[in-house]
Amino acid sequence: MPLVAHNNLPTFERLRQEGGNVLRPGEALNQEIRGLHIGLLNMMPDAALEATERQFFRLIGESNPIAQFYVHPFTLDIFKRNEKAQKHIDQHYVSFEAIKAMGLDALIITGANVTQPKLPDEPFWQPLSEVFHWAHENVTSTLCSCLATHASLELHHNQPRRPLQKKRWGVFSHRVTNQSHPLIHGINTRFDVPHSRFNQVDATQFKQAGLPILVDSADAGVQMAVSADGFRMVYFQGHPEYDSISLLKEYKREVGIFSLAYNRGESVEYPPFPTHYFNTRTQAVFNEYQYRLKAAIDNKQEIPAFPEALIFKYIDNSWHDTASAIMANWMGLVYQVTHVDRNKPFMQGINPDDPLGLINNT
Repeated sequence: MPLVAHNNLPTFERLRQEGGNVLRPGEALNQEIRGLHIGLLNMMPDAALEATERQFFRLIGESNPIAQFYVHPFTLDIFKRNEKAQKHIDQHYVSFEAIKAMGLDALIITGANVTQPKLPDEPFWQPLSEVFHWAHENVTSTLCSCLATHASLELHHNQPRRPLQKKRWGVFSHRVTNQSHPLIHGINTRFDVPHSRFNQVDATQFKQAGLPILVDSADAGVQMAVSADGFRMVYFQGHPEYDSISLLKEYKREVGIFSLAYNRGESVEYPPFPTHYFNTRTQAVFNEYQYRLKAAIDNKQEIPAFPEALIFKYIDNSWHDTASAIMANWMGLVYQVTHVDRNKPFMQGINPDDPLGLINNT
């Protein structure tokens, strides 16, 4: 895992403890290879801020055994943070102004919590738009995750997302629809991806925007698409970066919300299981917990502990290897393009409108 620990971000030590090969400055594996600088615009809420950071750092670090990666996290000042999250940002993140001065080879933009029915009404819309506009002119390739995909489709293609009838939540099977694209070279033709969202951009909207779809699902919709040039923008609607227990944590949070509402006497529905995520044994454990939880509240007794420790070993991960392979392909293409000319990463020797020569060959 050739990440370069260029600062004291705790994620680097966490990944070392997992067995990752995190380099210290000056320990480059090959001094002849220029390191790639990747930005991570982390817009996730406080509770998921560090986990999301760690998930994307891990995927980047696993993507190439030779190249060195410098990952620079930043966020938008418009987000109001709690004390712990703000301290983490102040100590370890850089400003967007610093990012612009430094320059990037690639950029990842995460999702975010929303408070408004329409994305352009969100407080973060304008500063996020500024990042998109800067990246389009200055970054080789930008990968959009979940809400960032929805924002880009509306900002650049006038394709607003639509609300789903209910939360799309779980692990869903997907199929590669364009096996010739280099971003999905060598991966399984069918694989799983976690999803967790209340909205989506439909396949028809991607097609109307002229964005080739690479991975689709009959149950979860489009997972992966790219810009018309095949590379400048990469779109994810799901969360292939998720840890094995990310959906478990979401389920625990949903149960906690139910518990508070039920305790207040409100008529609320108990949260359903994430689709295709818990096995039969795990569902039985959680069904029993639902009964015990309601009984404790009804009888004004102490609420029982959530039984997550009982089911950790029954949680399967059926998506991470494919996510790592796709990230490796993306990082490889970024390296290929940026090393055409070291001093002008995206200007000489290639057509900036078709860096991979895909437009006339797909």
